[in-house]
Amino acid sequence: MQPFAGLRIVVLGLGRAGMPAARRLREWGAEVTAWDDGEAARAAAAAAGIAIGQPKGFDILLISPGIPHRRPRAHPLAQRAEAIGAPVLCDVEFLFRAVRAAGSRARFAGITGTNGKSTTTALLDHIARAAGMVVATGGNLGPPALDMPVLGDEGVYILEMSSYSAERLDEARFDLGALLNLSPDHLDRHGDMAGYAAAKARVLVGNAVSVLGMDDPLTPAVPHGARVVPISGSAPQKGGVWAQGTLLRDDAGVIADLSEAPSLPGIHNAQNAAAAVALAFALGIDRATVGSALLTYPGLPHRQEKVGAVGGVAFLNDSKATNADSAAYALACHDRLVWIAGGVPKAGGIEPLARFFPRIAEALLIGQAAEEFAATLAAHGVPHRILGTLEAAVPAALEAARRTGAPAVLLSPACASFDQFRSFEARGDAFRALVAALSNREAEAA
Repeated sequence: MQPFAGLRIVVLGLGRAGMPAARRLREWGAEVTAWDDGEAARAAAAAAGIAIGQPKGFDILLISPGIPHRRPRAHPLAQRAEAIGAPVLCDVEFLFRAVRAAGSRARFAGITGTNGKSTTTALLDHIARAAGMVVATGGNLGPPALDMPVLGDEGVYILEMSSYSAERLDEARFDLGALLNLSPDHLDRHGDMAGYAAAKARVLVGNAVSVLGMDDPLTPAVPHGARVVPISGSAPQKGGVWAQGTLLRDDAGVIADLSEAPSLPGIHNAQNAAAAVALAFALGIDRATVGSALLTYPGLPHRQEKVGAVGGVAFLNDSKATNADSAAYALACHDRLVWIAGGVPKAGGIEPLARFFPRIAEALLIGQAAEEFAATLAAHGVPHRILGTLEAAVPAALEAARRTGAPAVLLSPACASFDQFRSFEARGDAFRALVAALSNREAEAA
């Protein structure tokens, strides 16, 4: 199969998504040239037989999601693409085109939103596999699109879509799309909320079914496909799926009791579950399978993941909370806790979390945001200390929990990680290792 034979494609960025893209597009007949601003990445690609360079002429530019093609400053290759009229696309676009070129009618389900998209993606994958469906799940979560197989007509692609990838879709259409929620994020990349919402809305273009979150004011107004299924973590939705207390239900009745699903705590996860259920029903999965699969979902790392307990104090890794809205979901699940927060701050800081401040026994602050967060907490009378690093914060958190009687320590940074860690995953892994080391020291001392 060579759906891209004769096309000159430049792949910019040779990391997690770029290298598989360069290899697969070459297999599919394209004339591939690749570039990365890092010398080591270029050398690795050259060793794999991939041509390296920045050609003046090409037909399509595929850019890895994290590299901007417009704002805040376009990469020179993106500027060249605009000058010569070459489209800038994402790897999901090429997967869609290849699958259709192979004659397959495999269905595509796209999931996006400011928060919750990884959990919803993984949960839908879990339900679909429980139903015995042939699925390939990835995108922003898991394998990149061009590392996924070409499925037959019975197959379903479940793809987590970031705004960075969604804005680079062209011909690709999702049979099913979900937009969970919208709140300010990545505004440097998209210019403003209108630009950010427009990027997310690309996942809903041409859907047979669009699942829309109703728990924020912006999402319901986004343009969508022909049939809308509303979902909510707390409010009834006629024709949709919602949570009534711990009961997940639709117009036909109760689907599952989420109090029996330990990996889905809180209202935000009730909304995630509602979205996954709505998508599963649209895929034709029966009610009993959906209900039982919800209760066996194992959860994802870095999302309120319990990484240990020391002297009866639970340590929870919510490193995925890279903005205040995401941290709010975790804070809402606890009556009393020690909070570790900080990193590279997002617009708006943590002032939107003020309603949860009475739950915080003490806040321990790290990273670039520490002084800004300290000023906000001081204005609200919240006990806090600036520790600077995660290494200092973890043992201090145990001391604070014992002193205040808080039963849990929550790492939910409300910040990006890039001042001290390469990713939120690396930050969460470091937290897990620090908690394990602290547990070992406590055991030895005992």
